[in-house]
Amino acid sequence: MTTGFRSDSGQAFPVYIAAIAGLLFLAFVYFAVGQAATTRNGAQTAADAAALAAAQDAREQLREGWLEVILDPTQWGRFLEGEEYIESSACQQAAAFAARNGATLEGGACDRLAGGDEGFSVTVRTTGAVGRSLIPGTESQHATASAKAVLEPKCNFFPPEPPESPAPEEPVEEPTEDPEPELITGLTCDEEAWAIDPDDPELPSAADLFTVRLASDDE
Repeated sequence: MTTGFRSDSGQAFPVYIAAIAGLLFLAFVYFAVGQAATTRNGAQTAADAAALAAAQDAREQLREGWLEVILDPTQWGRFLEGEEYIESSACQQAAAFAARNGATLEGGACDRLAGGDEGFSVTVRTTGAVGRSLIPGTESQHATASAKAVLEPKCNFFPPEPPESPAPEEPVEEPTEDPEPELITGLTCDEEAWAIDPDDPELPSAADLFTVRLASDDE
């Protein structure tokens, strides 16, 4: 009886080892697949961050440029419409934020949007391999992802019509002092009217001027 029990135990031991090895292999596979999924998700996070960083840098540039011509409303248009900014500066920010998230711009892919929209499209490549050397053959495979961020103007400027001055009945004396600068009106941001005092201007922030958001591919 004892001999038979020992014999059965001896036969069961290799089966037990095989079962444990199979479970360990499945655990390894699930872990490796999870690491690959994490790398791909990280690529999308890096792409989103890079696209938003580019658009936000462009937004800051637009406000700074607008401030430089704040006393000449005839020059406001190209800034308030989101057209006047340096693309290379915005793309440098995109590259920096991609790097913070473990990625690089794929072939320098940082492009200004076409078709009337303002913003940027970027493609990134992870610096870490998809399988992190856990899955054979993935050592040189990296995840890529793309994202698009749009820059949407929130302000409109419609200068008021100058009042008609009646013809003077008698000569008007020239003022002896410089006249007080008039408020600049006609600027509306997100349905809020702004009156800008040239002597002490209270100005909209960059976030008041533009919305920055991620956009889907079909937008």
